[in-house]
Amino acid sequence: MIKKIITILFILLFSVSLTAQEQDCWSLFRGNTQLHGVAKGNFPTDPKLLWTFQTEDNIKSSPAVCNGIVIAGSVDGCIYALDLEGKQLWTVQTENAIEAPVLILDNTAYVGNLDGILLALDLQTGVERWRFKADNQISGSPNWWRKGKDARIIVGSYDYFLYCLDAKTGKEHWKYESDNYVNGAAAILGNDAIFGGCDGFLHIIDIERGELRKKIDIATYIAGSVAIEGNKAYVGDYDGRFSVIDMEKGEIIWQYEHPKYHLPFLASPSISGNKVVIGNRDKNLYCLNKNTGALLWSHRSGSRIDASPIIANSKILMTNMRGDIQILNLNDGKVLWSYEIGSAIDATPAFANGKIFIGANDGQVYCFGE
Repeated sequence: MIKKIITILFILLFSVSLTAQEQDCWSLFRGNTQLHGVAKGNFPTDPKLLWTFQTEDNIKSSPAVCNGIVIAGSVDGCIYALDLEGKQLWTVQTENAIEAPVLILDNTAYVGNLDGILLALDLQTGVERWRFKADNQISGSPNWWRKGKDARIIVGSYDYFLYCLDAKTGKEHWKYESDNYVNGAAAILGNDAIFGGCDGFLHIIDIERGELRKKIDIATYIAGSVAIEGNKAYVGDYDGRFSVIDMEKGEIIWQYEHPKYHLPFLASPSISGNKVVIGNRDKNLYCLNKNTGALLWSHRSGSRIDASPIIANSKILMTNMRGDIQILNLNDGKVLWSYEIGSAIDATPAFANGKIFIGANDGQVYCFGE
């Protein structure tokens, strides 16, 4: 019993250290390593469009913001660094389109492309620190793990592998093979990396050894990323089911499925208090009781929702493929603010310094604030 209590305390303390998000930093596409999709601070009450920045092609890569620098990848193959006023600081041309979200860690930007190349770039200058080549495209965000001085980058690829790389050198520590594409990001909890694969399984991997600790059958394609809280994993699948899984027991606790619509969950969930929020291709944003799976409310957005929502205190920021940007009340789903840019949005927004940063399919980065 004492050993179990110590283990739980370690996980809680480790989780706190990994989930802290400074208000001036949105370093990865769900805000923290457990992929909660929760931001510090408050969304502006009445956001105004402050600036836009034009790239040469669609933006499907979710931006990251840290140290006053916005990093966004584009389908034009370039990685762009902007300041908070939208001025271009530097750009790096890669060999193929960028769809994967950006990670910023220790003054380094990590970005993957459709050639399967993961680049580590100096955040201030764009100078390449190292590159790693997988055997197929990288579409999911890198995540990070640290123990003492040992910092590692965890990233999946369409070559079926999840990779663990040294954050400073790019040296491969290990690779773990699943049975299909790894499309989403891996969540980090303690010493475990947890991801849903296109093979229909939830994989739990020991990060230090690179060994499978547990594999849980979800029975269908998982395109999005898994959010982790305690011993529970929250994940939507391609058949339109949203599941909560007890990772200790290896069992599904509950599932939600719309009685009429059975369209895919490509977005990842956000967790706040007793609520979990996720968008679906059936055009609905769903808010569920995270303990029971009871539907608390749903919001019909008008177009399919591929981008993941962000929660800040009692408000939700969501986008859809019609180009709508909306802020909703978390308690009842009421629309508090909306703006239409007229171009599809499937990249998850970033929120830092009181500003909202969004990449869209018209190739523009949009910044909203007071």
